[in-house]
Parts: sequence; C-alpha cells; structure tokens
Amino acid sequence: MASRVTFIGAGNMASAIIGGMIDNGHPANAITATSPSDAFLAPVHERFGIRTNTDNVAAVREADIVVLAVKPQVMREVCEGLRDTLQRQRPLIISVAAGLSAESLQEWMGGGLPLIRCMPNTPSLVGAGAAGLYATAEVSTEQRAQASELLEAVGIVEWVEQEALLDAVTAVSGSGPAYFFLMLEAMEEAGTKLGLPAETARRLAIQTALGAASMAQQSELTPDRLKRNVMSPGGTTERAVEHMEQAGLRGILTDAMDACVARAREMSEELGKR
Repeated sequence: MASRVTFIGAGNMASAIIGGMIDNGHPANAITATSPSDAFLAPVHERFGIRTNTDNVAAVREADIVVLAVKPQVMREVCEGLRDTLQRQRPLIISVAAGLSAESLQEWMGGGLPLIRCMPNTPSLVGAGAAGLYATAEVSTEQRAQASELLEAVGIVEWVEQEALLDAVTAVSGSGPAYFFLMLEAMEEAGTKLGLPAETARRLAIQTALGAASMAQQSELTPDRLKRNVMSPGGTTERAVEHMEQAGLRGILTDAMDACVARAREMSEELGKR
C-alpha cells in the first residue's frame, strides 16, 4: 500500500513534489495538502486530484510521512501546534524549510522524532531538481529510502551524513540556480553589445547552458576535461577562458559560496530563536 503523505503547506515546492509523485504513480488519494485557506487549496485539488484540508492536526493523524513545507518564519508555530499529534503518530517528518536546524525542529515538535532535513532547489518545479538530505538518528533505513523516492520524483538526491554540510549543499545547488541565471543574464547582455538581438542572444545562451549541462551529466569526463575538449590551442575559446581565469572567476565564485554558507548559518541562528 502506498505511503500516506501529508504536505503542511501547498506552495510551489510542495506542488512540484506532489506533481512529481503523481507522475511517478503515487495515488492521488494517498496525498493530502493543507493550508489555512480553502481558496488556496482549491487549485491544488483541481490540478492534482489530491485530498486537501485546512486542519493540520486532522491531516497529520492519517499520515505516514509529513512534509513540512511552510515558510521558516511560521514553522515554530506550525510545529508546536502539531506536537501532540506528531508524538502520538510518530510519522517520518521531512522539512524542506531552509535555515532551520534539526535541533530547533525537534525542540518545537517535542523531540525524538524521525526527521529528515531537505535542501531542494527551484528547478524541482520543472522536474530537474537537486536536493541534499540529512537524516537524524531516529530515521530508519526504510524511511531513508522512502524520502529518496519522494524527492527523486522531481530530480536527484544526495545524502550528507553531517547536518552542517547542508550549508554547503545550499551554496552549491540550493542557491546555485541563481548563479547560472546571472551567467545567462551576463551572456545575453554581452551578446547584445556584440550586435545580436536580445532574444537571439538569450535563446543561444540558454540552449548552450542546457547543452553543456547535458554533456556534463551524460559524460564520464570531468568538467575540466570537457572544457579542454572545447578549447583548441590558440583558438577563440582558449582566449575567452584564459581571460575569465585571469579576471579571477574561480575566486569570485569561491568567495560568493563562502558568503552563502555564512548567511545560511546566520539564518539558522536567527530562525531558531523565534
């Protein structure tokens, strides 16, 4: 029998995962989403045919897996409101909220629960996500497999064995889509300065990024080797790449990711005190 999954929150990330689950054959009647507003839930019900409920407690009573998909700023209130029910039912809990430590979540829910923290990213909305997962000691091998199956409905899953490494996941894949969007933006601007229509430059840049990512994904070669395969000695690509290296692109990216990790740790402290 399919696991009964309740999503606390029915926003974009929850909708993406729900859509992926249904596409992978999970029965819609085994999925419930909650929100304070029936008006907000109606489109989700119509789109996916899942069950909906404005009562978090009632929805959790029937769940094998509970996905916490609300904004970090309201997570404490939501968790404390569910504490007694979660302690009685003891479902697997998956949090997709950024910046909230397992310690804080466990404290708000009464402690000792099987909890997985997940750092997804926005390409999950198009089935191309990359998620980092961390499990507390209470999570069983079977529950880890259930979480993997659930998140793999919208992309790839990588497990980390230390919670602190989720900050590194945030720097690489959680925030990473914005780095590539910035690159696309810059390539479009440069292309227009070179005389291309903006739409043409944008389409070429996007397709080039998609093609490069597909090659990297499908090849056994490292990104460095793939890069060198494009660079003919003394050619145009070599000149462009050398210019990027001399301009300090690697250092800029390293500093940016360090700043991302620092902010993730600050947010964890700030949000955990709410």
